[in-house]
Amino acid sequence: MKQHKAVVVFSGGQDSTTCLFWAMQRFGEVEAVTFDYGQRHRLELDCAAQIAKEQKVRHHVLDMALLNQLAPNALTRQDISIEHDEGALPTTFVDGRNLLFLTFAAILAKQIGARHIVTGVCETDFSGYPDCRDVFIKSLNVTLNLAMEYPFVIETPLMWLTKADTWRMADELGVLEYVRERTLTCYNGIVAEGCGECPSCLLRKKGLEEYLLKKKEGLSDDSTNLSIRRPSFLL
Repeated sequence: MKQHKAVVVFSGGQDSTTCLFWAMQRFGEVEAVTFDYGQRHRLELDCAAQIAKEQKVRHHVLDMALLNQLAPNALTRQDISIEHDEGALPTTFVDGRNLLFLTFAAILAKQIGARHIVTGVCETDFSGYPDCRDVFIKSLNVTLNLAMEYPFVIETPLMWLTKADTWRMADELGVLEYVRERTLTCYNGIVAEGCGECPSCLLRKKGLEEYLLKKKEGLSDDSTNLSIRRPSFLL
């Protein structure tokens, strides 16, 4: 697919950064799009911009402030605590976020001649978010194609991976330490290892520990490589 162009929905977190490197290996030209929706920790925008700059990827930032106004949530409001009670959606769930993000990413993609939209959503470790499910992505893909008369392909390289598998993908891409040290996943806005206490940090840490243990014990299955070759784009 080296002759094709892709747009990566990019937050500067572990998943989207792994997807960025996956896309850079797979497609001939890659651009990234980040959404400013009034997230609590503005460092997320800076982190995404810095990674895109280091990797020489054209970076778009789109204003989605209306989403904050319409869907109050723990990621944008200091007065809403981060909670995930059994049987209820997490307070970090933002109604319509992936629907809007992917729709605007598609509009951008068509303007720049890209047919592939890459997103790091995952149904295996999806934290209960309904808009991370495969059925939603497939449905939206059809809708976008019909709405704009354009053959989009929404790529979801992490859809069926555990967090440990995602770390393995980063390692196979040759960027595990880069992802580990430069990305922002923490709900409390701390780069790299994060606060170590929020749900996002706990999931990230658990996955890394599981992967490193398997790697140490030689249990990684080389027959299911998640990448093709080591990339040459790291600075």
